[in-house]
Amino acid sequence: MATPLGSFVWYEYMAADAKAATEFYAGVVGWTASDAGMADFPYTLLSAGPRMVAGLMTLPEEARKMGARPGWLGYVAVPDVDAYCNKITAAHGKIYRPADDIPDVGRFAVVGDPHGAAFVVFRGEPDDDTRPPLAPTARGNVGWHELRAGDLESDFAFYAGLFGWKKGQAMDMGPAGTYQVFDIEGGQGGGMMNKLAATPAPLWLFYFNVEAIDAAAERVKARGGSVLAGPDEVPGGLWVLRAADPQGGDFALVAPGR
Repeated sequence: MATPLGSFVWYEYMAADAKAATEFYAGVVGWTASDAGMADFPYTLLSAGPRMVAGLMTLPEEARKMGARPGWLGYVAVPDVDAYCNKITAAHGKIYRPADDIPDVGRFAVVGDPHGAAFVVFRGEPDDDTRPPLAPTARGNVGWHELRAGDLESDFAFYAGLFGWKKGQAMDMGPAGTYQVFDIEGGQGGGMMNKLAATPAPLWLFYFNVEAIDAAAERVKARGGSVLAGPDEVPGGLWVLRAADPQGGDFALVAPGR
């Protein structure tokens, strides 16, 4: 079955120190790390059990020169990467790295919304893996996607225009403003809110599933990371926290209980 337009299909960490980042996230989330086997391009695969969830690589020098810092990128499925780069430019988005091929994997471009939050548009090669996808709540999978936006309304319109995302439930968060859930084909995609003043720049935040939030918070701190907010209970009885890894990358964790 074709991947629905606008679905998140991969996650990638750009590291200042790839070895240290691998050890941190494997320890915190419980992923297993393995070498992708590309002799001229070191790349680490992060798996939840037998299923690959994310990749990790050293932040490219050209990205550093553009001001990029260690952090996570989400890959969003599109049918034609080049055509979507044109759509992004027309909608006042940004092209950080023009469309290029990854041999035997697919075609991608690193882009940004009008306020600079980075993501990747991606079309993969045909996949003969017929196993069902990893459950959204499975340990080690990404349980939620969240945009800390430069401007909620205009950024929502940008993504809706590109990917057909629809507005779901909207929640009043008081001084923090509105939290807008968005739906993609087949179900909920995630949420959006205006970034807080303490957040330096707009970004996509990814919530990794763990078994219990308090133990995960201790693992973050024991490995040199920082818990920035939480743990907090959210609708549905889940517990979440927001954190920073030792290299300054933002991430979040979600669990079914304390």
